[in-house]
Amino acid sequence: MAENPELKKEWYVVNTYAGQEHRVKENLERRITTMGLEDNLFKIIVAEEKEVEIKNGKPVEKTHNLFSGYLLVQMVMTDEAWYAVRNTPGVTGFIGSSGKGAKPFPVPQEEIDSVLRRLGSTDVEIAVDFKVGDTVKVLKGAFEGTEGTVESMDDEKKVATVLLILFGRETPTEIPYLDLKKVEE
Repeated sequence: MAENPELKKEWYVVNTYAGQEHRVKENLERRITTMGLEDNLFKIIVAEEKEVEIKNGKPVEKTHNLFSGYLLVQMVMTDEAWYAVRNTPGVTGFIGSSGKGAKPFPVPQEEIDSVLRRLGSTDVEIAVDFKVGDTVKVLKGAFEGTEGTVESMDDEKKVATVLLILFGRETPTEIPYLDLKKVEE
C-alpha cells in the first residue's frame, strides 16, 4: 500500500463506557501488537490527575479522571487503525464523527497541548524564538501581560526562569515556554 502524504499522526478522542477507560486502553494496546498496527497507533492516554484530599487529618492521594468515558489516542487515521479502534471492546465510538461510516476529525493540537500540559507531559517539541537574555512577554497566567528577561531555560521541563519586576523587585519566576513570547526590540 502506498503511503498517503495526507495521513499524519494526530490526536483523536475515543468514547468508552464510563469506568472502563483503563480496560479499553489495555485492550487497545494489546490489539496494536496483535494486529501489527505499531506504525498507525502510538499513544493512548487516560486523562487523569492526582489530587490530595485530607481525610481524618491525613493526606490521601486520589486519582481523578478529567474526562470520564474518554481516551485520547494518537494515531494515523488509516482504515485498518480506524477499524481496530472502533471494534475494540468497550469503545462506543469516536468524538467528531458524524457516524454513517465517516471518519472523525482530529483534535486541534493546541487543545491536546493544553491537556498534556495539565497532565504534566508534553510530547511536542516546542520551538522557541527566545534565548537567555531576551525580553519576553507573559501570554497567560497570573503574570499575563508582564514583560521580563529570560534568566535561564530548562528544555526538559519546557520552562524558562524569567526575571519579572514584582512589587518593585526583580523576581525570578518559572513560566512554561508556551506561555511566553519574545518582545521584538
